[in-house]
Amino acid sequence: MFEQKINPRITEVNKEDSYTILSELHKFPTVTQRELSLKLNMSLGKTNYILRQLITKGLIKMKHFSDNPDKLKKIRYMLTGEGMEEKIKLTYHFLKRKEAEYKRFKTEWDALKDKDKDLFEL
Repeated sequence: MFEQKINPRITEVNKEDSYTILSELHKFPTVTQRELSLKLNMSLGKTNYILRQLITKGLIKMKHFSDNPDKLKKIRYMLTGEGMEEKIKLTYHFLKRKEAEYKRFKTEWDALKDKDKDLFEL
C-alpha cells in the first residue's frame, strides 16, 4: 500500500472553509445550503461537500423540519458540542494567522516608510 501525501495548502483551505461555514451556521441556524452557498460565494456542490464532511466528523447535525410531502424537505443544520469546540479552535488559529500577517505587513510598511520618508511626508 502507498502512503498518500496531503498537501498542507489544501488542508488549510478546508479548515478555512470549515471555519467559515461553522461560523455562518452558528450565526444563522436556519440558513439553507443554497443561501449559504450564495452568501459565501461558493459553489453549491462545494458547500454540500463541506457540510457532509462536517456531519461525518460530528461537528454539525442535520434535522428535517418539514414533513409536508408537497414541499421540498427543509433542513436545519445545527452545531454540536464538538462543532462549537472546533469552531473555537479554528477561530483561535484563524486570528493567530491574521495577527502574524498584520505584523508582517506592518514591518514591511515601516521599512518602506523609513526608506522613502519624503514620499510619506505631507
